[in-house]
Amino acid sequence: MLSVIIPTHDCERALVRTLAALVPGAAAGLVSEVLVVDAGSQDQTEYVADHAGCIILHEPGPLGRRLRAGARAARAPWLLFLRPGAVLDPSWTAEIRALAEQLPGQVSAAVFRRVASGNGGWREIMALAAATLGGRPYSHQGLLIAKDVYERTGGHSASAADPEREYLRRLGRRQIRILSTVVHYFE
Repeated sequence: MLSVIIPTHDCERALVRTLAALVPGAAAGLVSEVLVVDAGSQDQTEYVADHAGCIILHEPGPLGRRLRAGARAARAPWLLFLRPGAVLDPSWTAEIRALAEQLPGQVSAAVFRRVASGNGGWREIMALAAATLGGRPYSHQGLLIAKDVYERTGGHSASAADPEREYLRRLGRRQIRILSTVVHYFE
């Protein structure tokens, strides 16, 4: 049902956290595969990915090329792009399953709700207000998108300085649902 794509480069510790958060989705049959697209890490990133049973792709190019390579290799009808260090709240599996099972065309893309560092308070209130009032999603919020929509919209740019942000901008705020599941980001 879901191919998870994680672009990596020297991020073994962050990758461990992200992969651990995906275990409930794999156990529930939601995650079909995890593709780690590595740009030539010199640390243990590849070992971590291999040990976790991920498919490892080598793409030494910029981030946009790695994201596109992962999407091309993905076999599931839904793509979930996550940065290493993104940790999803445990409730993510139920929400994603419900979203993916909706009729085609109802929802084509979604991002997780972001939470500001500091575990609440004014920063979180401001982040939530920005998202509610139409602020653009951030790339560390992840991106869930139907594979056919990704292909039809041209996917991530291989040459953009920030391909994730550029793609979210191109999709348009109206096309992106903000999920209730929170993503925490650890570098």
